Amino acid sequence: IYIMDRGYLDFERLYSLQRRAAFFIVRTKKNTVLRRLYSMPIEKSSGIRCDQIVVPTVFYTKKGYPEKLRRIKYFDSDINKRLTFITNQFTLPAITIADLYRYRWQVELFFKWIKQHLRIKAFFGTSENAVKTQIWIAISVYVLVAIVKKRLRLEEITLYTILQILSVTLFEKSSLLEVLTMSEYNYSNVNNPNQLNLFDI
Repeated sequence: IYIMDRGYLDFERLYSLQRRAAFFIVRTKKNTVLRRLYSMPIEKSSGIRCDQIVVPTVFYTKKGYPEKLRRIKYFDSDINKRLTFITNQFTLPAITIADLYRYRWQVELFFKWIKQHLRIKAFFGTSENAVKTQIWIAISVYVLVAIVKKRLRLEEITLYTILQILSVTLFEKSSLLEVLTMSEYNYSNVNNPNQLNLFDI
């Protein structure tokens, strides 16, 4: 399922997705003209305002997408805004379509966090492989830090703070728990390291 903002609303492109048996959910623009064929029953308490089967009416829009579409209007109480979506997915509940679009925003926030806090402001290489490698490394770091936060139960510390602490103490011989919580740590195993001596004594 391709989930797109209204900046990507292009009926010819949407129809190419339809012909490839792919689903899409896209937010409509204010000037998008569609004719309602019929409406389906809705549950207004869920935030859904209408669930309709529609067809394009403007000449070029109809030429770009000559088939039926589904239009869903949803009121998001969190942001106090009415959103309108069109999709070629006719079987999922209307609230699921709205929720999928809302989750898309969470993905955007995730990548925004990565760009801001993992410092992907410039790429070390310009090839496709170099760019993908740097992005995957950044995502891997994010996931590892999130795992550390969860396993050590560090609810009061943000991921950004953990990254800042690790960047300063990366080469120190300290446990993660001590570094991140400033708590005492038992160094009983430090005097008997599992490694060879460099010089015989």
